[in-house]
Amino acid sequence: MVASRGFTDDYSPALMTDMYEYTMLDAALKDGTANRNCVFEIYTRHLPEGRRYAVLAGTGRILDALAHFHLADEDLAFLRNRKVISEESAKWLENFHFSGTIRGYREGEMFFPDSPILQVEGSFAECTLLETLLLSILNYDSAVASAASRMVSAAGSRPCMDMGGRRANEWAAVSAARAAVVGGFKGTANLLAAKLYGLHAIGTAAHSFTLLHDSEKEAFTSQIDALGVATTLLTDTYDIESAVKTAVEVAGPALGGVRIDSGDLASLAQRVRNQLDALGATNTKITVTNDLDEYALAALQTAPVDSYGVGTMLVTGSGAPTCGMVYKLTERENSAGIMQPVAKRSKNKGNVPGRKLAYRSYEYNLADCEHIISGSEDQLATYEPNDDWRNLLVDYVVNGEVNNEYQGNDAIITAQEHRAQALHELPITAQSLMKGDPAIPTEITIL
Repeated sequence: MVASRGFTDDYSPALMTDMYEYTMLDAALKDGTANRNCVFEIYTRHLPEGRRYAVLAGTGRILDALAHFHLADEDLAFLRNRKVISEESAKWLENFHFSGTIRGYREGEMFFPDSPILQVEGSFAECTLLETLLLSILNYDSAVASAASRMVSAAGSRPCMDMGGRRANEWAAVSAARAAVVGGFKGTANLLAAKLYGLHAIGTAAHSFTLLHDSEKEAFTSQIDALGVATTLLTDTYDIESAVKTAVEVAGPALGGVRIDSGDLASLAQRVRNQLDALGATNTKITVTNDLDEYALAALQTAPVDSYGVGTMLVTGSGAPTCGMVYKLTERENSAGIMQPVAKRSKNKGNVPGRKLAYRSYEYNLADCEHIISGSEDQLATYEPNDDWRNLLVDYVVNGEVNNEYQGNDAIITAQEHRAQALHELPITAQSLMKGDPAIPTEITIL
């Protein structure tokens, strides 16, 4: 029986991978190609059906993971015992540290089909080991951030909060909370995410707390005594009208808020608002929950709601739980030591060879095109974009040195602000919830 291990520190990101990455490493070390310099690229061939844009999230988590991307002795023993790697590979892996370069779109940036979201350069041995980890982080986090962004747009000025932890894998719940904030959410119910990333934590009581007590009044009194009158009371365990009356009776007109978790939310919110005002609780806020998505939020725009709690549809990407990103080799050193562009030619799965530059052009302060420039390192070094093009790439890791600017709570908030600004710069059709083409076209130039 395997002993239980910790949640984060005891699991190596270097094992959060597919076996073939290690078998490729082993074969490449044996045939002498492992040290060939390579450039890998992450991109998506298409957005989820009908989506106008997507939001990049997860790059900060990648940088966190890189710091722990190494194998303990017991992990190496596991790989040897399973005949995944040879002794030669085990020796090579003993002191592994990624020494390459990673550049890509900044967290919170909009991306489209063929956007070079992340480019990883280094030896084949180093780069191939990162494939699954990078894709699993970016595919999921970006799906959640993209859904969150659509929800935030639909909610208007009303804040959205993450309440999706119980609807996802326990690990996914933490990353979803972070990605939701990148996408524009203002807080999370997940305490581990709040601790790890410095996020605002929210939460008061569930229906079980009301059912625990002999009466709703006793439950409300207990919560007020514990948390103060600024708390939010859950009002739909029994009868909402009676609960609102009791809530104000217990807390007084200074009651912080009430939450509605069932029924026709728009109609109930209107009735509750009128009732609260009649009872003198004119500043008491109304929060609604109950399987909300961007379409439900849009339908609630005229209802007197102050904030939203979103769960299932957030952590599942609102129907698009992955962004379909892939990790492809686009340039590699050949046997003569010369860097050579390469590409797949598979039907419907081909990719653009070569390393990339990425820009966005604007007209009247609105983005009108994504420009992807592909070529050799020398060609890209002398390429001169138009004056009104904005460079979309930043350096995350240079020769193994991580840029800490893109980690931690400040980086998350910066990414949240960047998402808002980048979305504002897209044509307004980007915020439409109706199915359509990407908000701007992508133009690819091969030098």
